[in-house]
This record gives sequence, C-alpha cells and structure tokens, in this order.
Amino acid sequence: MAADRSVVVTGASTGIGWGCVKVLTASGFHVFGSVRRQADADRLSQEFGANVTPLIFDVTDQAAVAAGARLVESALGGATLFGLVNNAGIAVPGPLLYLKIDDFARQLAVNVTGQLAVTQAFAPLLGADTARAGPPGRIVMISSVGGKNALPFAGPYAASKFALEGLSEALRRELMLFGIEVVVVAPGSVATPIWDKAEAVDLAPFAATPYAAALKTMRSFMIALGRKGLPPERIGEAVKIALMTAKPNTRYTVAPDRMWRLVTAVMPKRAMDRFMARRLGLSRPRQ
Repeated sequence: MAADRSVVVTGASTGIGWGCVKVLTASGFHVFGSVRRQADADRLSQEFGANVTPLIFDVTDQAAVAAGARLVESALGGATLFGLVNNAGIAVPGPLLYLKIDDFARQLAVNVTGQLAVTQAFAPLLGADTARAGPPGRIVMISSVGGKNALPFAGPYAASKFALEGLSEALRRELMLFGIEVVVVAPGSVATPIWDKAEAVDLAPFAATPYAAALKTMRSFMIALGRKGLPPERIGEAVKIALMTAKPNTRYTVAPDRMWRLVTAVMPKRAMDRFMARRLGLSRPRQ
C-alpha cells in the first residue's frame, strides 16, 4: 500500500461511494472504504481485493469513527492521507409540515453533523497535524444539486445539503491554514439501487394530509428521473478530478440533464415555484 495514494471514502457499500471506490482503485489508489455492516465489508474485499481496506462505522457514532481513524493512522505510518471523500448520507422524504421532528433530526445528524465528525477525526491525518510527513491532503464533500435548489417533499434532504454547502465553504477557508483543499462535488440524479427501493417508501403517514396525491406524483417522477441518471462511476470520475487537479474548482456539478441545470439556474424562483406547483398539484384552489 502506497500511503501517498490512500483515500478514505465513507458510505462505500453502494451507489456513489461504491462508484468512487471502483474508479479510485482502478487509478492506483488504496481506498479505506467505510460501511456499516460486516457483510458489506466482506463484499468490498471480495470485489476489490487488497486495493480496499474496509472500515466499519456509522458516521453518527463518534467513537466508531475515531476507531476507524486510528486504523488508518496506523496504516499510514506517519505519512499524510491523500484524501477524504465525505459521501455517506441518507434521504428522509416527506412534507415538512407533517414530518416527525425526530426524522428531521436524523437527516441532519447523518448528512451534516456526521460529515463534520468524520472531518474532525481524519483532519490530523490530512495535514492538520503538521508533524506528519508529506503534502497536505484534500477533502471532497459529496453534496447535491439539491444543495442549491430544493424540491418539494425533499425538504429535509435539501436542508442538509444546503447546510453542507455552507459547512464546506467555511471549512475550505479555515483549512487554508494547513493547505488542505475542500472541494464540493454536487451530483444530479444517479442510477443506483435506491430507486428500486423508492417504490416501497411508505407514504401512509401522510395519507390523510393535503399532500397525499402530490406525494405519489413526486415519487413517480423521482423514480423515473433516477433510473435515467448517471452511473455512479461518473461521480467517481468527478471525485478523482477533485482530488488530483492541481488547482481544483471549489465546486463541480455532475448532472445528466444540462438543459434542466441551466433552467433551474436562470429561471426566477417564483416562476420555478409556479412550474412545480402545476406539475405536482400544489396550486391553491380558487375560492
């Protein structure tokens, strides 16, 4: 294992994290991939062999995260870690007026607080500990196009990604002290198994709310969009660019539909509100 080519990727069992592992190992990196279950760790080892060292932790478990960082520290032997890819995340759907506060808190605990906990644990290995040998490493934050544009019923997820964008910007400026770059990669829809599970999402808790019909419409739209999404490896390629480019952009957006990206970027917010309301049936009935 070459310590100067080692990267930690969280949430590596499936989807974007798995795509990052595949691309980075094929490019000569050794990847420490975090998963939450031993079965996933075993599968990663079988699939990628000696190029991957599984780490088992949940990003909300600070003790487990710290233990994972100690394992990586031992493997590096005093060298700096090349990169940290903060990818682990969840999506909690539902209309904000009727969402359980515990569910909203869980969304933020994983997608925001968990990212900071992992960053704090691994920052010394990236060069915040100036006694380590080698150039400073780099942090890649996996955000989303939803970190700039929020869809109805994806409010908890969008709130977490908007927060991650702000956290990343502050962190990028603070870590200039150590020469550690922080780069955001913001994917659009990605074709992963999560969309096959979306049809089974339980909308029953919201069946008696005014949003019941619109939720079904939105679920169908998201499933169709996701199945046409980019392969996870495309996001892995963007992450590799973010890690290896000498002077990286602060943010890379990777989305399958460039025209839709342009529309959402330039369309006035009120016009976009009306468009979404018509599509989902969210317009207020005339009295």
